[in-house]
Amino acid sequence: MAFVGVAKVEEILPGQARSFEIEDLQVSICNVDGELYAIEDVCTHDEASFAQGELDGCEIECPRHGARFDVTTGNVTALPAVLPLETFPVRINEGNVEIDIG
Repeated sequence: MAFVGVAKVEEILPGQARSFEIEDLQVSICNVDGELYAIEDVCTHDEASFAQGELDGCEIECPRHGARFDVTTGNVTALPAVLPLETFPVRINEGNVEIDIG
C-alpha cells in the first residue's frame, strides 16, 4: 500500500496525539517535539483507544489501566501490557501528514 494522507501538519500540535481511521484501522499520530509518529490506536492489553490517553514525551498511556508505550518504537514501557504496538511509517508531503499502513 502507498502512503495515505490523514491530516495537515498544523493539526497535530507538539505533545498531542490524535486518532484517525484509515481503511478500517485506528491509528494515533503523536507529535513528540515536532517529530510525528504513528502507532496502532488499540492498547494491546485491553483494546482501549489512546484517544483519551495522555502523551508524555515519547510515551503514551492507555486511559483504561495505565499501560504505557514508547510511540517511537511501539515497545511497552509499563505494565499491564506486555505486547508492543504496531508502528507505521510517517512522512510529510507538502504540509500533509501521510501514513503507510502497509
